[in-house]
Amino acid sequence: MSAQPPATEARLARKQQQRSLVTQQKLLAAAIEAFSANGFKGTSTRDIAERAGVHHPLITYHFKNKDRLWRAAADGIFREFNVSLAKAMAEVPEVDPKARAEAFIRTYVRYAHSQPALHKFILQESSRPSQRLDWLIESHLKPVYDLVVEPLSRLQELGVAPAGKTALLYNMIRVSAGGLLALSLEIRGTTNIDLQGEEELNELADMIVRVFLPGEMPQHD
Repeated sequence: MSAQPPATEARLARKQQQRSLVTQQKLLAAAIEAFSANGFKGTSTRDIAERAGVHHPLITYHFKNKDRLWRAAADGIFREFNVSLAKAMAEVPEVDPKARAEAFIRTYVRYAHSQPALHKFILQESSRPSQRLDWLIESHLKPVYDLVVEPLSRLQELGVAPAGKTALLYNMIRVSAGGLLALSLEIRGTTNIDLQGEEELNELADMIVRVFLPGEMPQHD
């Protein structure tokens, strides 16, 4: 029996690779959904496989184990956020700390809206010390803080942002954006405010800017 022609073998290999990538994406999407809802310990790999609609052994094939799948899911969430933040920061001058702080706020609000798992993923891991939390901080959370803390500190010096610990101010801003969006269902039921709407989303970002960056940048002659 003759072997497959090279062109046919190449097409089959590409199809197999495409199927493999589709399976990985399904598993990652299901993992993000499950881990953000139930945490690492409250999520089983069988639950993830069922959510993804794939056979359970494929998790081991693609990600080796549950911990690696969790890290891959976290990487996916924060890599997309970091790309969005880097793009927003690149569009404002480094010499304008208020514009950079506003860019952070608006990017955070927009991304937390499009990817609710951003805040929920953090919240699930923050309830107790763990190696996963340490990894999440060092790999993703601390780099974002380091990017934003200097402009915020400068704004405090200029009287644009409220005085106090810069780290506390940073976290108040972050939780005001991500936390409110993570609670959007409860907020809608309690107050009839729909944070999924475009108008309300813009108002939320505007209000966070007004509350935490109330001052104006000094004018130079």
